[in-house]
Amino acid sequence: MPLAQEVDQVAPGAFIWQVYDKTVKADLFSTGLETTTGTYLIDPIPLAAGPLAGLQAQRKISGIFVTNVNHIRAAIEFATLFAVPMFVNATLHVTAGFPEATAVQDGKMFSKGLTGIAIEGGPLGEMALHYEDAGGTLIIGDALINFEPHGFGLLPAKYCQNARRMRQSLENLLDYSFERIFFAHGTPLLSGARAQVEQLIGQSR
Repeated sequence: MPLAQEVDQVAPGAFIWQVYDKTVKADLFSTGLETTTGTYLIDPIPLAAGPLAGLQAQRKISGIFVTNVNHIRAAIEFATLFAVPMFVNATLHVTAGFPEATAVQDGKMFSKGLTGIAIEGGPLGEMALHYEDAGGTLIIGDALINFEPHGFGLLPAKYCQNARRMRQSLENLLDYSFERIFFAHGTPLLSGARAQVEQLIGQSR
């Protein structure tokens, strides 16, 4: 996997890094979320030496979060480097790829202000991460995307275990307040994100 060359602060308490991966023909995005208990890295892809050193020097890393079975990326390496736990959907905890991970239960707060939300029907182990501060932040794996030519939308059905079940499960996101949303594939929505998710879900019913 290619190395991302820079880290960009895109909102108070949130930063991203990205790289194009020709093997999957898509841009890969990773998110850093600063919380009252430290910074969590979500679906981390490898970083070049310079920005990685900056990350080590400037932030207290408290954990790594993996949003589904396809996003192991550099999560194990980051968890080892920073000596922090790796969190995954409880359905992945028993799989061979995540033997040392900490299981996160659907709808349960696993750290102060941080809640995991299971998304059934998408890729195996799909889970969103919600942080309650500053109007709310949502970080999601593959169930929602925001890149061309698709724009903001649902993961295409051919990549889902059960597209209809995924659409139904996404309605659980509306139980939470969030101003912004970050993706594993696509440009973040930094304002009015919940309203856009609600509209998308309404259109897909």
